[in-house]
Amino acid sequence: MAKYRFFRHSLQAKTCYTKYLFSVLLMLVVLTTYAARDEATVEGVWNFDNGDAADTSGKGLNGTIVGDPEVVDGIVGTALLFDGVDDGVKLPDSAGINTIAQPNFYTDRTIAAYFNCTDVDITEQKQTIFEEGGRTRGLVINVFDGQVYVAGWNRAEYQWAGAWPSAPVESGQWYHVGLVIRDADAAVEPGKFEMWLNGELIASEDGGALYGHGDDIGIGHVNANAVFHDEDGSGTNIHYFGGIIDEVVVYNSAFDAADFAAYAASVVSVEPKDKFTTTWASIKAQRTRQ
Repeated sequence: MAKYRFFRHSLQAKTCYTKYLFSVLLMLVVLTTYAARDEATVEGVWNFDNGDAADTSGKGLNGTIVGDPEVVDGIVGTALLFDGVDDGVKLPDSAGINTIAQPNFYTDRTIAAYFNCTDVDITEQKQTIFEEGGRTRGLVINVFDGQVYVAGWNRAEYQWAGAWPSAPVESGQWYHVGLVIRDADAAVEPGKFEMWLNGELIASEDGGALYGHGDDIGIGHVNANAVFHDEDGSGTNIHYFGGIIDEVVVYNSAFDAADFAAYAASVVSVEPKDKFTTTWASIKAQRTRQ
């Protein structure tokens, strides 16, 4: 009987260990199937370090500044301080961001930016950090009534009505916000649309791929049409942002937790100059060693 109990306990232990190994293996498989930051997929980087809206990604998607935003210290180098009235950046059409290319929809997308909003409690307008697309298909990041929102919708092709997750923010504080479409298809599926704030995954909601869309792209305002959480957003040159915006990036790959952690480190430390570069280089080195 003692031998039987020993055999049974040993079998149970082996079974538990096997299940544990299987769980770890499954977790690794899931993690490796997630698309991480891929420099080959960069579509635009606007760091405002020269006081202009030049695209430093190499794609040549240089923006045009409207109004008179002030050049101020940012998280990395300099940034632009928008007045919330008529300051903004207009970006040209891009085959990699908003126009129809082949394939004609985007399965992975990351939009991210640092922001410091002067007054987050404003309700007269949605304070737009970034927007692309229009009323049928598009993406937007904005601040409204004490919340930062990320949004996505594709109301043709497969009828994704949209998602608008949000998180509370405070006036006069730096944040890093990210919007992600991850491994999506032309269908509304769970967990395809994500919101990240200061390196933390805030929400994972139903979403899908984003088809090509012709409406213009804007930083600091709605250049041409958007859809906010209350269905507002029709029009051009509206919903201006009041505060500082820095390091806006657009990639056609889905950032992972380590990618966002590199940005969040700058917010947490509030040691702006070159902190992001140092942290990101460290993370890349760790991945190489692995």
